[in-house]
Amino acid sequence: MLTTFQNLKLKPGEPLSALREEAARRMNVSPSALVHFRILKQSLDARKKQDIHFCFSVEADTLPHAPPVFDYPRKESDFRPVVVGFGPAGIFCALALSKAGLRPVVLERGACVEERTAAVQTFWKEGRLDPDTNVQFGEGGAGTFSDGKLTTQINSPLCREVLHEFVQAGAPEEILWLAKPHLGTDKLSGIVRTLREKILSLGGEVLFRTPLTDFRFEGSRLSGVYAGDRLIPTDRAVLACGHSARDLYGLLAERGLPLVGKAFSVGLRVEHPQKLIDRAQYGPMAGHPALPPADYKLVHHGRRSVYTFCMCPGGRVVASSSAPGEVVTNGMSRYDRAEENANSALLVGVDAKDFGPSPLDGVRFQQRLERAAFEAGGGNYCAPAQRLGDFLKGGLSSGFSAVRPTYRPGVVPFRLDKLFPEEIALSLKEGIPALDRKLRGFALPDAVLTGVETRSSAPVRLLRGEDLQCPGFSGLYPCGEGCGYAGGIMSAAADGLRVARQILQEL
Repeated sequence: MLTTFQNLKLKPGEPLSALREEAARRMNVSPSALVHFRILKQSLDARKKQDIHFCFSVEADTLPHAPPVFDYPRKESDFRPVVVGFGPAGIFCALALSKAGLRPVVLERGACVEERTAAVQTFWKEGRLDPDTNVQFGEGGAGTFSDGKLTTQINSPLCREVLHEFVQAGAPEEILWLAKPHLGTDKLSGIVRTLREKILSLGGEVLFRTPLTDFRFEGSRLSGVYAGDRLIPTDRAVLACGHSARDLYGLLAERGLPLVGKAFSVGLRVEHPQKLIDRAQYGPMAGHPALPPADYKLVHHGRRSVYTFCMCPGGRVVASSSAPGEVVTNGMSRYDRAEENANSALLVGVDAKDFGPSPLDGVRFQQRLERAAFEAGGGNYCAPAQRLGDFLKGGLSSGFSAVRPTYRPGVVPFRLDKLFPEEIALSLKEGIPALDRKLRGFALPDAVLTGVETRSSAPVRLLRGEDLQCPGFSGLYPCGEGCGYAGGIMSAAADGLRVARQILQEL
């Protein structure tokens, strides 16, 4: 009989085989009698620094259990569906549609991940930006150049399907049970390429460097989309654009689609020595080889909420611009998270009171901050930066030494409070000491702040109804983070599957 065991504990360094032995002991059988044994979840409990341990949930049985299969019944349609965007939402939507035999056509404005990686490296080294292929645009979406976090706050059975597809595409099997799984940018690029090849093998088509330029409607029904001058007849299009598709947002507003502004967050990237974070979280256990680089998630509710987001242990701050004359930061880690610094976004929420009521006012607010950062960095995609202690005191930093900035092409000392409206700057200055009381060392004077972080989520939402279609525009399916329905790799991928299933149900 299948039996589940909760809260099994292992100290750092104890072998995983001890879990199987403990499950067998509780079932009064020998470990070899367990034909089926699976770890369901692994988390780290570091609340008591003298008793840090891993917690596991496992299932075991003396009978075999087949692994899950995620297939879709074959469907037929007069037209091939079109998927706009090839980030997590677009990839998993196209994959599900391909499994059902619908041979979707994917439009992606950026390049394939191989060419994209080369373009991004050129930008980081030389400051030469490709506006169509960069950290934001191209195969895999913005998540390809990130920490590759697979955590999410949504509780959807579709997340299990996403994780299994990642494993089949080459991800380590541990992502199926880790409480905080991640892939790192180095593994993500290969996984994304494998998923693309699977879609192609099932009859799908991916058109790189091919942006959506317009729609064709017959009455209120979609009848085609334009890629440049090319018309692609279709009665179903999934808009799985990312959160930086500003030209597409402009097209949606111009065509009168129900686009609304939404709240988002802006701020800075903060870098600390990873060893400092390890000591703060693990105490005397810091440095134990069985413990992963420590992370954190902090929030302070004051004049405005200030919080950390997308924390990257053992990573770097990266240049994430997608348009000329703008500087944007983000965080990135490799799978091993072995670099010297930890970094995180340090954000403050903003809404219509800050930027205005029109649908695209949030986009313009982002652009103003990013252009100001570009000018503050010297106009060559270097970023403005400041020691955290100088930021709190309102002084200009003379240099950086104890914590070396990782942003490339480079940083320029600048008073970062001058980039933001006063309310945002004051909220950050109030929040940092409060976060230090929750994580000792967070307000390290030599920590480095780099600006600006503006792309934590989409500044707009394209409305959709219960049938997941855009009201008044039949056949158009807003999807994923760019349309305001996800936040991160997992939730975007799950939303792509959800939209695909809706289309298949209609057929």
